[in-house]
Amino acid sequence: MKIKVLATDNIEKEGIEILQKAGFNVVEKGKMAESELVDIIGDYDVLIVRSATKVTAPVIERGKKLKIIGRAGVGLDNIDIEAATLRGIIVMNAPEGNTLSAAEHTFGLILAMARQIPSACNMVKSGKWDRKKFMGTELFGKTLGIIGLGRIGRRVAQYGKAFGMNVLAYDPYVSEDEVEKLGVSLVTLEGVCKQADIITLHLPLSKETQNILSEHHFSMMKDGVMIVNVARGGLFEESVLEKYIHKGKVRAAALDVFCKEPPDCTTLIGLENVIVTPHLGASTKEAQVSVAKDICQQIVDALMHKIIRNAVNVPSIDKEVISLFGGYLTLAEKLGLFLAQAIDGNVENLSIEFAGEITNYDTAPLKAYFSKGFAGWFQDATYVNAPLILKEKGIKLIEKKALSARQFSNLINAVANGSKKSVSVSGTVVAAEPRIVEIDGYHVEAVPEGALIVCRNDDVPGIVGHIGTILGKKNVNIAAMTMGRKVKGGQAITVLNLDQEIDKQTINEIGKFPGIRSVQLIRL
Repeated sequence: MKIKVLATDNIEKEGIEILQKAGFNVVEKGKMAESELVDIIGDYDVLIVRSATKVTAPVIERGKKLKIIGRAGVGLDNIDIEAATLRGIIVMNAPEGNTLSAAEHTFGLILAMARQIPSACNMVKSGKWDRKKFMGTELFGKTLGIIGLGRIGRRVAQYGKAFGMNVLAYDPYVSEDEVEKLGVSLVTLEGVCKQADIITLHLPLSKETQNILSEHHFSMMKDGVMIVNVARGGLFEESVLEKYIHKGKVRAAALDVFCKEPPDCTTLIGLENVIVTPHLGASTKEAQVSVAKDICQQIVDALMHKIIRNAVNVPSIDKEVISLFGGYLTLAEKLGLFLAQAIDGNVENLSIEFAGEITNYDTAPLKAYFSKGFAGWFQDATYVNAPLILKEKGIKLIEKKALSARQFSNLINAVANGSKKSVSVSGTVVAAEPRIVEIDGYHVEAVPEGALIVCRNDDVPGIVGHIGTILGKKNVNIAAMTMGRKVKGGQAITVLNLDQEIDKQTINEIGKFPGIRSVQLIRL
């Protein structure tokens, strides 16, 4: 069955063609109201939107087949990410495609403010000529303050440096080493407010960033400061900006975005020293084509190649990660699935320890696969909502790292601690194939695939013969067998890979042998 994609908000054809070439069935719509979307979303595996269509919790709830919600652009405030995450739906955006467009618009507004271009244009068009009224300001030597040093902020910084400006930036998520080549000085938010002649914002709107510029911050700004916002409305209160324009603290402002769009702050917009545009930051032909191609290619990669880029609610898994981790992603998921079945009783916590060369890299994808394996045994789970499922069950997941992987290049050791007992399982990858190499401290070598019998038994003669006889009578073939013991004649473990599953009656028959302490069927 073909993957069905609903594309709203007029996604550029260059992106749609990528989906069609991959064999996806694409239905294109314009802006859709919530009621319209709720009625039809149940038929689709993927939803692609720009900024107009609102993807609300009711829409997501009705999207029973939805696997991905893609935003052709950066901002995600029109998508209920929490609701999507609870449903296990990947939410991804295309943050790079409109970088140039938004940065260029930002600097266009800066130049328009500094030289009062819109007002001067309107005056000449009205038949007047008054050069003295429009004395401008040079950018050279001025201090540009950037709040948010992501892709767009960094591009704006480059433009500022090209104009000979001194560039300061505030971003708690970047280090000085990251921006050293840009020639940008990282300072506090207060540092930007106190020192900058022009302040420009480049942040997403979130609980953390809403009203990031408070009245307190406006009060400490330099007299004659200029403000630019081509990011998102809501990063400051428009009434506060208007107040400080009237006070003379803010000389001019340029706004491309507003708290409410279309805006209702009519008195602010009506001020001569306020330049406004109707959310045009990404409105270039090149940007729209770029973000459409980016998001559509990301969707194809995710669904056909398990490559996840620019997702906001699941770790990224790109070609480099797949090449680096190879079978370890599959192994991590199988270890989680193994523990979910092997543990008896309530699980209090899980731990996953990575050892060897893989500890030099971001192991978040491995942890996501492990969580999905464990949580998926109890209910439908994806790499997105598995951590939430564990949290809801009160299961804490602890991640550890160790330098030594013993005789292996890499090793993943996972432990489930329950109310009655603990179970551990370790695995590695041999010749690109996952292997279980240890169960509860017993050395084994088993393929984590299909049906496994795990017997905990005494190290006595007759165990293998007993199991083989019963399985033979049931016409069940043994694909592989491994045994592990710590001391001769002590306790041991026997693991068999079967070509098919066995029923509960067969398991009980195997368990009747005097030397067998327990028998479990593990489905991998």
